[in-house]
Amino acid sequence: MSIPQRRDPWPVRTERLEIRPVTTDDFAAVWGYRRLPEVNRWLGPAPQTREAFDELYLDPERLATTLIVRRLADGQVIGDVMLKIGDAWAQREVAERARGTEAELGWTLAPPYMGQGYAIEAVRAVIDVCFGALGLRRVHAGCFADNEPSWRLMERLGMRREEFSRKTALHRSGEWLDGMNYGLLAEEWPGRV
Repeated sequence: MSIPQRRDPWPVRTERLEIRPVTTDDFAAVWGYRRLPEVNRWLGPAPQTREAFDELYLDPERLATTLIVRRLADGQVIGDVMLKIGDAWAQREVAERARGTEAELGWTLAPPYMGQGYAIEAVRAVIDVCFGALGLRRVHAGCFADNEPSWRLMERLGMRREEFSRKTALHRSGEWLDGMNYGLLAEEWPGRV
């Protein structure tokens, strides 16, 4: 059985935003907000220099999984969304049918644009693409439990909390932090196309 060919859905526009693949021209804007302590405290990698940031983002997998969130009103890059399509777990006999059927999501927003509904608008649009044009069956996302805005966003989107794990992740501060994981199936998504 072959994996179905998917059409390239990007760019996607919402009422206020455009979501599209990252380009090297976006690096300065993305570095501008990802380097801020209040942002990078929740991120996996947090390069300390622009050179290290560029090296990280030039990795082919990072380039392939990063989407830019751009405000239509002024063209400003205000955030990014990770969309990493992967395989679901499956027994060997049916493994081919599980290939490329789910996605991990993540998001980052520049602080001046937080609290204005941009994150939910962007992530909702990406989920629409996941369950529409990309034909995925499931999306999931995780965060540190202390990152309340992130897990609240997942809950507002209708994602289901599937795991709360105690002291599961070592933070760069040296502290072991609790983690949370959420999931959503295509049949649960009301905006499904």
